[in-house]
Amino acid sequence: MADYQQRIGIKTWAEEDRPREKLLLNGRRHLTDAELIAILIGSGNKNETAVDLSKRILNFYENNLTKLGKASIAELSKFKGIGEAKAVSIVAAVELGLRRKETAQDEVTQVTASIDVFRYMQASFAHLNHEEFWILLLNRSNKIIGKYLISKGGQAGTIADPKIIFKVALENNAASIVLAHNHPSGNLKPSDSDNKLTRDMVASGIMLGLFVVDHLIFTDNGYYSYKDEGLV
Repeated sequence: MADYQQRIGIKTWAEEDRPREKLLLNGRRHLTDAELIAILIGSGNKNETAVDLSKRILNFYENNLTKLGKASIAELSKFKGIGEAKAVSIVAAVELGLRRKETAQDEVTQVTASIDVFRYMQASFAHLNHEEFWILLLNRSNKIIGKYLISKGGQAGTIADPKIIFKVALENNAASIVLAHNHPSGNLKPSDSDNKLTRDMVASGIMLGLFVVDHLIFTDNGYYSYKDEGLV
C-alpha cells in the first residue's frame, strides 16, 4: 500500500494536499521547502512523487537551502527524475531568491559599522563555490554610491589588482572604499596575502586621499572585519 501511495502523482491527491492547491488555498508560508521545490519540478519519477523526490534532494543537502543553492545544474541532474530542465528551474528559483534579498539589502545606503557592509553584501557572496573580490564605493557621508566586482577566481583565491581598484574608485568620485571578498572554505582567518593586500591598499589610499575604511572577509557563517580587529 505504501509503495502504491508513493507512485501516486500530485494530480490524484486530495486537493488540499497538492502543493499548488495548498499554496493557493493557504498561502506560500504554509508550504514546506520540499513542497515548494515540488511545485518547481512538477513531477517525480516512477518510484517517487515530486514531494518525495524533493525531500530526498533536500536530505542530500542536509536540509540546508544554502548548500542546495551551491549545487550546479549538472549535480542536480544526477538525481533520478531531475533532468536538465528541472535542474535549471531549481537554480533559477534560488537565484531569484538571492536577487530579492539583494534588492532588500540595497535599502541600506549608509555605512556606519561593519555589520552594514555585511548586510549589504551578504547576498552577493551567498552560495559561491569560488572566490570573488568586490569593493563598495562611499561618498563623504559614508553613503554607498556603488559596488563593483573586481575579480573572481577558484576555490583557492582570486587576484585583486590595486590599480584596478583605485581606478574604479577614482573614476566614480568615491571618497572612500570598503574591500570585500569571500572564503569558500568557510575559514574566516585572513591569509598572509589578505593581510599584505590590506596594508598596501590602506597605505596607497592615504597617499591618494582615497581611504580604505574596512576590509571584510565573508563566509556562509559570518564575516571578519579588519576595522573591528583594529587593523585598519
